[in-house]
This record gives sequence, C-alpha cells and structure tokens, in this order.
Amino acid sequence: AIGDTLLSTPAIRAIRERYPDTKIIAHFNIRNMELFKNNPHIDGTIPYYGGYKRFFKTVREFRRNRFDVVLILHGNEPQATPMAYLSGADFIVKLPNSSDYNFLLSNREPIVRWDDMGHGIEQRLKVAALIGCSNKDKRMVLPVDSDDEDAVSGFLKSEGIKDDDILIGFQVGASTVSRMWFAERFVELGKRLIAAHPATKIVITGSPDEKKYCEQIDREIGGRVIVSAGKLLLRQIPALVKRFQVLVTGDTGIMHIAIAVGTSVVALYAVADYRITGPYYDLEKHRVIQKWKTCDPCVSKKCEYQKCMENISVDEVFKSVTDIIGMKV
Repeated sequence: AIGDTLLSTPAIRAIRERYPDTKIIAHFNIRNMELFKNNPHIDGTIPYYGGYKRFFKTVREFRRNRFDVVLILHGNEPQATPMAYLSGADFIVKLPNSSDYNFLLSNREPIVRWDDMGHGIEQRLKVAALIGCSNKDKRMVLPVDSDDEDAVSGFLKSEGIKDDDILIGFQVGASTVSRMWFAERFVELGKRLIAAHPATKIVITGSPDEKKYCEQIDREIGGRVIVSAGKLLLRQIPALVKRFQVLVTGDTGIMHIAIAVGTSVVALYAVADYRITGPYYDLEKHRVIQKWKTCDPCVSKKCEYQKCMENISVDEVFKSVTDIIGMKV
C-alpha cells in the first residue's frame, strides 16, 4: 500500500546515509511504483505483484541482484520472508520477528512482536538499526516533480480554481469500508465549509474506481466542488495535495501523501489506531479525531458497516478544519 511504502522511506534514507556507496533496490507494489521514481535514496526497483503472484519470477530477479542483505521493512505478507531467503542473501532482518518463518531470519532473538513496535515509522527505523543505521529523521520522503506540478496547475485552472482560493481536499474513499466516513457527512461538511469561507473550493479526490461515488457527493454539495478522481495520474496526486490548505481523510494512502508533502490533515480514525499510522511529526499542523472500537469482537478490515466511524460528528470535523484554516489565512 502507498502508506506502508511512505512509512518506510525514513528507514531507507537512514540506510543510504549510513552506507552511501551501497546499492539499494526496493521491492515496491507495481500499482504505485511510479510515486517513488524520484526517491533519491533508491537505485532501482523490483515490482511486487501482490501475494504469491509471480513469486518465482520475483525470486529469480532477487537472485540476479546477488543481495548481501535483505531488510523486510513492512512484513504483513506471509511470502516476504521465504522470498528473501530464496534470494540467497547472507543476512535477512525483519521486525516483528515472531512469525512462523522466524527460523529463516538473521535476527531470531529476542522475539519482538507488533505490540512492541510503536509507530510504523519507528518500526521500520528499528529494522534499519539492526544493520547499524541510527538516523533520527522521521520525515517521509516524497519528492514532487515540477512537470507534475505544472500538470496539476493546468488542471486546476481548467476547473476554474484561482490562486487565492482556499482548497480543501476530501478523500472520501478508503481501502476498506471500515475506514470510510459517511457520504452524507462529507456533504454536510462541504456545505458548511463553503458557507463559512467564501473563498473555499472543495476538491474530492479518489481513484478512478471511486469516480462515480465522488461525483455523487459533488452533486449533493452543489457548487464550488471539483472532482479529481480519474482525471489525474497517480504520480500527479502529490502535486495536487500539496496545493490543499487541508485534507479531510480516513487512514488512507493519500493521508500519508499529504503529510509527506507538508499539507495539513484532519485524520479520521476508528478501527485503525492513529498512534501506529497517524501523523508522527509536525503535529501542530494536523488534527486527529480518534474514536475507539465499539464492537467486541472487532472484525477490523472485514467490517462492512463503519459503526465506529459513525461516532465522528460533522461538528468536530468542521471545527478541526476551520482551526487549521484559521492558522493559514
């Protein structure tokens, strides 16, 4: 996922600064590799196709690179450790190291579990520390290409956006229903923000698959709204988000993009825990609204009705957005 990759970029920078002459190859999801093509700390990439897809093809590519060390910075996928082992690398390090494949790791002891990790950025920096990297810079790395900035400027101009408009982003979709706020609440929030701030324009972001859903919210807000879903390339999204005064979002990849490019977020959390994946630096410019789980047992990502998100009111999101705008205008 985009967020998981961005959370890994401080650790990759730490490795580059500790070993400036080494060759660093990143194993990135093929769906979002283009976002990271300008990362200055990476020499090349090998695509990840998801799960066990093209497993042996990927292993062959790993072996061709003759890796000395493989660091598994984000290891939810069960195939990550066996793939690293089959690469022929001399050392394989991963945290947490409590899975059934612990015996394949170079750092088998002490056993470290997810509960011991803290924020996702820290978890990845702890992996880098196992090979002697102690960089303390927590900032995520996401350079924005000038060509993409020009393309976004042209897009916004074509949609009637002026330089002095206050742009507020709404990321209305998410990878799971449990992380989505309700469409009708985004509609109410949009109407209230437009009424309160005459220069406000709402930009509804999303994937091409979410375009119809975004357009539905656009119609119901009724004016001073543009939909970017399906109209820009993925690599242009950081340049778009950089133009926002604030982004209202659940725990999504675009939330991490916003934080990485310096845009304020109002992050809506319920099933997820902001202490693990939420804003981790520049905290004064962000707002997090966390509502804890309401069901026992919690089915987390499998939940088909966002009962926890129902506890987040329009009033508190509106206040958080206006607080941020008040700091900037």
